[in-house]
Amino acid sequence: HNFLTMAECQYIIKHELENLRAKDEKKIPGYPQAKLYPGKSVVRRLLTSGILVQIFPLHDREELKKLRQSWYGQVKVGYQPLDEIRCYFGETIALYFGFLEYFTFALIPMAVIGIPYYVFAWEDYDKYVMFATFNLLWSTVILEVWKRICAIMTYRWGTLLMKRQFEEPRPGFHGVLGINPVTGREEPVYSSIKRQIRIYLVSLPFVCLCLYFSLYVMMIYFDLEQWALDYHEENESNFSSLMLFVPSITYAVVIEIMNRIYRYAAEFLTSWENHRLESSYQNHLILKVLVFNFLNCFASLFYIAFVLFDMKLLRQSLATLLITSQILNQFAESLLPYWLQRRHKKRMKERMCSLKTDTDLSLVEQVNLEKEMGTYFGTFDDYLELFLQFGYVSLFSCVYPLAAVFAVLNNITEIYSDALKMCRVYKRPFAEPTANIGVWQLAFETMSVISVVTNCILIGMSPQVNALFPDSKMDLILTVALVE
Repeated sequence: HNFLTMAECQYIIKHELENLRAKDEKKIPGYPQAKLYPGKSVVRRLLTSGILVQIFPLHDREELKKLRQSWYGQVKVGYQPLDEIRCYFGETIALYFGFLEYFTFALIPMAVIGIPYYVFAWEDYDKYVMFATFNLLWSTVILEVWKRICAIMTYRWGTLLMKRQFEEPRPGFHGVLGINPVTGREEPVYSSIKRQIRIYLVSLPFVCLCLYFSLYVMMIYFDLEQWALDYHEENESNFSSLMLFVPSITYAVVIEIMNRIYRYAAEFLTSWENHRLESSYQNHLILKVLVFNFLNCFASLFYIAFVLFDMKLLRQSLATLLITSQILNQFAESLLPYWLQRRHKKRMKERMCSLKTDTDLSLVEQVNLEKEMGTYFGTFDDYLELFLQFGYVSLFSCVYPLAAVFAVLNNITEIYSDALKMCRVYKRPFAEPTANIGVWQLAFETMSVISVVTNCILIGMSPQVNALFPDSKMDLILTVALVE
């Protein structure tokens, strides 16, 4: 019983279920509407056809009670029972909470330096050289330290040396049934040429079209900013001062809406591309989403900084985008699902309260209880939120030093709101073993490289550095490139 963790036992069962594939069967007995074709995962077909409405692992009431007590029953900022989380939810979710905790602590030096920097240089937008220098070093160092911490945890959990070549075809992968030349087993086969055609002739043009639309919306935002500024100059009232913030807040809300709509389209396209491995599917999905989110969230900031050269507007836009996105994400991810659960499912609320007592629920009652809970679709959205937050802090926080402060406050509440939704709001997710945070490590490192370039350019643009090169701008450019 103690040789495998609860998460590992669950993973083995899920692996076997997902590899039940059709061979010669054309339909599911008794359900002629659910047609099968060779190689299709039977469990996935049952789910998509509506015959099998729910498939999820039940919560272990005793283990969940212990986990809740150690996780958020005794609130201690900076302490999370990662080993217990790993045993119950699996390595993927445990690593996410480990990264969230580490990233929160890594933001504290930026916050500590940022508060006095912000207080004593509030109206002087040009005194940011020292903060930008610390910023570019910080963004690189914290990711290197995380690699070591991640390796320590996964070594202790026994997943450090997981090899991707042992991956099975993902349940959603379909094709003509053939023989795998390596394993000699039957599995679906799909032409890579067809997949490449779908990627380059359909997905890529669609992504480019979305990027163009995002830039078009950004230019509308700048027109609104100019209108608000002109209105304020003409009226000079408290109302006109408030109107200055309306374009930024509206644009921040529009960005969040566009990001979520595009996410659904990216999921559909990536699934339609029919990738064989789950890792390949995730890599293509993350690439599509990150490219759009990066341009959608940061293009306006780059335009303000390096085209308009307006540091005051850059500070205002960064603060509005960061704070608005954090409020909306907290509401959409945790508060809204929890409120809907309390509002629309009073019966569930009564039963959830009974979990706090020693009342023994029957298996049927527990199934009826948990099937009404929401489905947790993985750590994608959680990592994406941290990625965008890291971008806001590392790219331009030198002109708005309080960015790290708001990020720390958000992440402290995020730790416990995420714990709440994992234990109380969503069904228990399937466990997935992993050796690291996957392609997100590369995404954060890419953002770190961009932040180094951005901060070096901002340092080169500062009046203090420009004064050191009064005669030759070429010397200034070469020096900035060398430092970079």
